[in-house]
Amino acid sequence: MPTPQPVLAKGKVRFVGEAVAVVVAENRYIAEDAAELVQVDYEPLPAVTHAERAMAPDAPILHEDLGTNIVYQKVTTLGDVEGAFAQADRIFRRRFHTNRFVASPMETRGCLSVYERASGQLTFYSSTQMPHMLRLFLSLFLGIPEHKVRVISPEVGGGFGQKMTIYPEEVVIAYLGKVLGRPVKWVEDRRENLSAATHAKEQIVELEAAVRADGKVLGIKARLIGDGGAYSFNTASALIEPLAAAGIVPGVYDIPAYQHEVIAVCTNKAPVGAFRAVGWTAAQTARELFFDEIARELGLDPAEFRRRNLITSFPHTTVTGMVYDSGSYRESLERALELIGYDELRKRQQELRQQGRYLGIGISLYVEPTAWGSEIALQAGFPFPSHDNATVTIDPTGKVRVAVSVHSHGQGHETTLAQVAAEILGVSIDDVIVEHGDTDRAPWGMGTYASRSAVIGGGMVALAAQEVREKVLRVASRLLEVAPEDLEIQDGTIFVRGAPDRSLSMFQVAFAAYLDGRVRAEGEEPLLSATKFYDPRATYSNGCIVTVCEVDGETGLVRLDKIVAVEDCGTMLNPMIVEGQVMGAIAQGIGGALYEAMVYDENGQLLTDTFLTYALPTATEVPELVIDHLETPSPVTIGGIKGIGEGGLLATPASVAGAVLDAIWPAGRRIEQLPLTPERVLSALQAEREG
Repeated sequence: MPTPQPVLAKGKVRFVGEAVAVVVAENRYIAEDAAELVQVDYEPLPAVTHAERAMAPDAPILHEDLGTNIVYQKVTTLGDVEGAFAQADRIFRRRFHTNRFVASPMETRGCLSVYERASGQLTFYSSTQMPHMLRLFLSLFLGIPEHKVRVISPEVGGGFGQKMTIYPEEVVIAYLGKVLGRPVKWVEDRRENLSAATHAKEQIVELEAAVRADGKVLGIKARLIGDGGAYSFNTASALIEPLAAAGIVPGVYDIPAYQHEVIAVCTNKAPVGAFRAVGWTAAQTARELFFDEIARELGLDPAEFRRRNLITSFPHTTVTGMVYDSGSYRESLERALELIGYDELRKRQQELRQQGRYLGIGISLYVEPTAWGSEIALQAGFPFPSHDNATVTIDPTGKVRVAVSVHSHGQGHETTLAQVAAEILGVSIDDVIVEHGDTDRAPWGMGTYASRSAVIGGGMVALAAQEVREKVLRVASRLLEVAPEDLEIQDGTIFVRGAPDRSLSMFQVAFAAYLDGRVRAEGEEPLLSATKFYDPRATYSNGCIVTVCEVDGETGLVRLDKIVAVEDCGTMLNPMIVEGQVMGAIAQGIGGALYEAMVYDENGQLLTDTFLTYALPTATEVPELVIDHLETPSPVTIGGIKGIGEGGLLATPASVAGAVLDAIWPAGRRIEQLPLTPERVLSALQAEREG
């Protein structure tokens, strides 16, 4: 049930950070001073900042027209759930509350509106991840024909999903540019970013498992309550967290029966939107910590418990209907345990416990849905097309331009997609440029999110480059008077197989293709160019992250000693970029497990609106990282590629939190709220000591 956010609050402010007025000035200094002079008459209203309290019949209602704060509630049963619980030897229950945290991109949101009254053309610069979607919405909101709206998303300093949303501020700035006839620019400060840009990750996850005495999980029941904040609209949806979480609760495990209840609730907080591994982080964290506890209760090692429940053959259709095309679940677990020295660590853990020291080991086995195309979107409950397009062109001088609808904001598409085109066309990567982020130059598409760009972007570039390659060979075949199949391309040279002295440069062939009418066959297009779209089946990366930590029993402080990550993203296009993605995501996961939390008081006031109060991990909080790669190519994607962007944040909070709870067990069973701050850890230890 949508609850759209007005571009400026009208009559009622529903969260701290919601814009109520706008000031336009010649420079920022004047604008800041003028804003201080604006007086708003506020009448305090009761606030609700906890999802479960918002569900109560007497809770303050955010949207009176709805008459409730519950915007979505649905129970789904898959498999014989009641039969599974009837057959179980043991029933286990656990509740977790994952923390609300944010993307914190180095570059905050910003935009610039330039409107030309003579032509009616709006040029809009924005740090968005979805230029074409923003263009469409600006056209609809402002009543400007779409072909007269140009969105340019230049080099963006980080997005992580936060910049997928079409924000009210963008609409306001575009409107002001139009009505004033002057360029209008807005760049938010960090306080605005923390209070008004989308938040993420907060869910209450209640799990119930039916388990045999030997450790086999027969069925799971899950209740997922998403705190969606004040509004639910487009990509900032109250549903995005719990609905995504529901699909991934079974994870890498063979669970034959599963029931989930998804609830989305509005509260007096900033709206929730996408953030790296949206929804999946909460589900992964709750399930892996839950499985650790079940293993302990059954007297099993947590690694052995996982072995007994892993999916072992592929393709595998999960109880939720996802088709895992391939994977290395057992292999990644065993490799991670080997690299961390698991057996020796368990022995050392017992020795240190006798000395009063708390060493912990946390295991997080994960599957990462990637190639977010139309199929996986439908499976996840988001029925919108998710295809993208690429145009590959060789110009008359033999140089290559690749225009793509996916958008790069730090992922290295300029390198990886250039690699794909260069390899297929047989040219140097230095002769290839990749263009993105300009709706007048790049073909239409959905943009970058959900670990889709390597698979979909790489696939569409490969398809277009292959068609251009065939055109090149046909032109060269007429120039060299041989069949196209007798030609090879290497290092920018087209030559006859077995007779390399009979050759032409890419420049000669391209120049002839454009300017020599004699080499074009009947029906042949004169340009060396092709546009292709790609909307593949879903493919799934996987991996295992193992963390070793030590907890100070007197202070509750956690020291991370080592993290091992074994990932499998199929065919790697660029190992250096893969490692960068994994490292960055792990760092964010450490923040989510130990430090980061958006905290509101009972009146709806945000208490963590600066980096003085909102704690982010720095390089000193990141321990030794060991990253290892397995390669299980996908059988359903071009080149066997899978995505890699989200696994680290998906799995690291579970691994780090698992290590902490393992270190202080049995006190760990007293903790259900993340992050695991020293106060929470020490409180659990003291409560356990006091009995």
